[in-house]
Amino acid sequence: MSTLVKRKRAVTALATGVRFTKAMLYIQLADGREVGAPLEWFPRLRRATAAQRNKWRLIGRGVGIHWEDLDEDLSVEGVMAL
Repeated sequence: MSTLVKRKRAVTALATGVRFTKAMLYIQLADGREVGAPLEWFPRLRRATAAQRNKWRLIGRGVGIHWEDLDEDLSVEGVMAL
């Protein structure tokens, strides 16, 4: 007989901040790293104004980022997996 045990995955990276350049999204992580991805990969963020991009909040204590005005959510894990 076998037993299935569901284990919780540990969160490895949490966001502490977000910044943009003309072509890139950068996420600052709690451990000091910074990850970046082209804005081209995120159409809503690419089309947004600078004011809309800069109006974000962390969700899940840094597990993700939310832009209310754009109805956009990104997970740190998802961005790191791209």
